[in-house]
Amino acid sequence: MKLKTVLKYFVALPASIYLFVFLLISEDLNDRRPILSLFKILQNDTSLRVIESSLTDPVEASKGSITNNPNKNVYFGDLHVHTKYSFDAYVFGVTGTPDDAYRYAKGATVKHPLGYDLKLREPLDFYAVTDHGFFMGMIESYADTSSKISKREFTKPFHNLNADVSTNTADENLDTFAARTALFSDVIASTINMPHFDLHPKVMAAYLTRNVQLALKSFDYKTHLSAWSDMARAAEEHNDPGNFTTFLAYEYTTSTEVEGGNLHRNVIFEGSKRPLRPFTRIDSLNPEDLWSWMDKLRERGVDSIAIPHNGNGSNSNMFEMETFRGGPISQNYSAKRMRNEPLVEVTQVKGTSETHPLLSPDDEWADFEIMDVRVGSRPPTYSLPQAGYVRDAYLRGLTLDWFSQGNPYKFGLIGSTDTHVLGGSFDESNYWSKVGILDGTPESRGAIPLTPERVKTVTEGLIAANQPVLLIDREQGTYMDVGFDQWGASGLAAVWAEENTRESIFKAFRNKETYATSGSRIKLRFFAGYNLDSVDLDSANLVSEAYKNGSPMGSDINHNNNKNPHFLVWAVKGKHGAPLQRVQIVKGWIDTNSGRPKEMVFDVVCSDGLVVDPLTHRCPDNNAKVDINTCKISDNVGSSELKAKWQDPTFNPKDAAFYYVRVLENPTCRWSTWDAINAGYKPRKDLHSTIQERAWSSPIWYVPRDSGIDTIPLTGTSGTLNFVD
Repeated sequence: MKLKTVLKYFVALPASIYLFVFLLISEDLNDRRPILSLFKILQNDTSLRVIESSLTDPVEASKGSITNNPNKNVYFGDLHVHTKYSFDAYVFGVTGTPDDAYRYAKGATVKHPLGYDLKLREPLDFYAVTDHGFFMGMIESYADTSSKISKREFTKPFHNLNADVSTNTADENLDTFAARTALFSDVIASTINMPHFDLHPKVMAAYLTRNVQLALKSFDYKTHLSAWSDMARAAEEHNDPGNFTTFLAYEYTTSTEVEGGNLHRNVIFEGSKRPLRPFTRIDSLNPEDLWSWMDKLRERGVDSIAIPHNGNGSNSNMFEMETFRGGPISQNYSAKRMRNEPLVEVTQVKGTSETHPLLSPDDEWADFEIMDVRVGSRPPTYSLPQAGYVRDAYLRGLTLDWFSQGNPYKFGLIGSTDTHVLGGSFDESNYWSKVGILDGTPESRGAIPLTPERVKTVTEGLIAANQPVLLIDREQGTYMDVGFDQWGASGLAAVWAEENTRESIFKAFRNKETYATSGSRIKLRFFAGYNLDSVDLDSANLVSEAYKNGSPMGSDINHNNNKNPHFLVWAVKGKHGAPLQRVQIVKGWIDTNSGRPKEMVFDVVCSDGLVVDPLTHRCPDNNAKVDINTCKISDNVGSSELKAKWQDPTFNPKDAAFYYVRVLENPTCRWSTWDAINAGYKPRKDLHSTIQERAWSSPIWYVPRDSGIDTIPLTGTSGTLNFVD
């Protein structure tokens, strides 16, 4: 009898302790008994565990191969690249690895999922593979029927998903369009949202390690860590100081909780140290929690920056006037955001987020590669433009600062691709878009009509997969209408750095001495200062004198005895780009008396010796033309180089302002026009037939003297609103 009693207690005691612990966890998570938050001392946050990823025998460049230029060199790269480890890329038919992506960036040929070759016209200088942090590597593991997790019922739709992609014909792969669309739109979402029951040991493990993913049936931690480790290894092996720079990185793929407003960011690490695992949307949807995590890692010697992208698809959420949870923005919030997000990706395949015709109606060039739908929405759903474009964000930042809330939108600019097929084309005449099998042909991206057979196949497949049938009839036939026709062959990140190394390029990120292009490798310098009037534009020492007498893009210039600063711009056409048409300076400012935001676009130098009209601030038309039937552009029109010094004719020393440069090339054919004429069709009339490739500098901010006047909102003083925190 005593033995039975002992055995009873032997079983009951652990069970009681287990249940008691779960009770404490439940109380803590629901904030019902704050004192029980002391239980958190048992937690160990695995996302803050630091790993050294440097190789035992790294590839090192010889000291002589690293050239340090105090006047800085321009380097072009891509900081937004996906491989098979991204949940969506694998669904799109991509089986290429991070190694393949880095080889592509260095000039090698890789394969598109539809079988054709992808190759750059010229190699890049730096690159970052940024696979989605959440469910990293998981879909490939579901598809591999030899893996442990593939034995679970929910993985069956993914089994052998890409097993035949490399041997299928293009038509056979295209026949999987509907099924892959359904996997992306519906199945992945339902698969991810499958937690273990509350008393499962993995739920306790998730709590104790602050790793929420462990509580999901669909998550395999070993697979996740293996993919992240392989990304780190590849970045280390391909990093070649002085010649080619890689950055370990990933995408934090978050969004708003209700309407699906895009809030995605790429997290770029400076060196070889990394966290054991990335912080993902499963840890928190709130970007402010991401910044806190980055701050904590920085205290542990791991520096990083986050780069938001696709504000155009955020439905007015990327650059709000309040916090994620709806609170007022404070000076501490602004400082924290800028410490962690000094850059924004202004252009990529899924559209350009500089400005929008509804936001800048007086800007004739505002309607450039606009994607006006929310990211990943099915059917494509309109995205409100306010708070989604960088020019508007800059004005919002000045407004918040005018109210003594700090400026959370004082960021520099880069471009990148967001390619999901290892690399982007950066070439309108040889365009392959970004989502593999889904948009890898002119038909699938809506540039030419579908054959009657393909219309039938797509319609039946989408209906069977319970997906919207997104087709549209136009003058030449029936076209796909998925939204891919709003995408483009953009973009590139450009930096000015002393040498091609992680340290130097990351320093340029921090300093915001960066700019973006839509694909052309335009070289762009931009300076401001009070002594630049003495600089000779034709001097061999122009750049060193500009650095000596001014400040480069990304900098502040402070009030100086009411002086009107000079600006210096210098643009040189890219090797494969069209001639330059004009260089503009975009100004935004806050009227110091009213807080009213204003903007204006100034042409500052024109091609072909033309002169800016002092009343309209516009260059005369240089009459550059494009033959839409052949895509031939005008000969002997435009310039290979444009440079000038300029002063703002509307300058008021009391008004806070920003200035950034926009460089425009002569018009050339858009990718959709190239697709059409190469296939023997006329370009669609409802799509732009031409574009003007361009570059955008990071701004230079003018900071006026403090007026000493307190702004008093309707609800009371700024002190009452606690804008400092």
